[in-house]
Amino acid sequence: MTKAAPAVVPRSLFVFSLLYGGLVVLAGILGTKLASLGTWPVLGSLAVESGIFAFLLLVVLSSAVAELHGRNAANALVRWGFVPLIVSMILLMTVIHLVPPASFWEDQEIFAKLLGQGARMQFAGLIAYGISQTLNVAIFSRLKGGDTGGMLWLRAWIAGLLSQIVDTVIFISVAFYGVQPVIPVMEGQVISKMLLSTILVPPLIYLFVALGRRLDR
Repeated sequence: MTKAAPAVVPRSLFVFSLLYGGLVVLAGILGTKLASLGTWPVLGSLAVESGIFAFLLLVVLSSAVAELHGRNAANALVRWGFVPLIVSMILLMTVIHLVPPASFWEDQEIFAKLLGQGARMQFAGLIAYGISQTLNVAIFSRLKGGDTGGMLWLRAWIAGLLSQIVDTVIFISVAFYGVQPVIPVMEGQVISKMLLSTILVPPLIYLFVALGRRLDR
C-alpha cells in the first residue's frame, strides 16, 4: 500500500504565516506606546497606540491570503494566530512575575509597567483580535463576489476599515468599561485608525498579493 504524498504548502502561504505569527506578538508589544498622528483641521490632535501599524499588516496579510488561497485558508491563519499570541502572553507574565531580576538590574518596574498588561486587557485583546480579524476575512471574501469583486484595493479598504472600528469598540469596551469613560477614548482611536487604514491598506494589499504571486511561481 503506497502512502499518499504529503500536501505541499504554497510558498506564499508559508511565508505569510510566519510573518503573521510574528506580527501578532509584536502588535501587543508595540501597543504600549501611544503615537501622535499630528493635528488635523476639524479633527484636532490625534493619537493612536503604535500596535495599529502591526495590526494593519495583519489585516492586509489575512486579506492577501484570502485573495490568493481562499477564505478557509485565511480563517485558519487567524485561528492559528491565537497560538503565538497566547504563548507570548504567558511568557511575558512568567518573566515579569516569576523569574527574579538580576540583582544589578534596575529596570524591572519599567519593564513590568510597559509589558505587564493586566488580565482584563489581555482578555480584551484576545476577543478583539479574534472577532475583528475573522470579520475582516469575511467581509473581504464576501465583497469578492459582488460589484467590488474586481477592485482589490476597495475590498481590502472596506474590510480593513470596518474590522478596525469593531476591534476598537470591542477592545476599549471590554478593557476600560467602568474604569474610565470609553466614548472619548473610542472616538479618537476610531478616527485615527480610519485615517491609517485609508492611507496604508490599499497600497499594501497590492504589494502583498503581488509578492505572494511571485513567491508561488
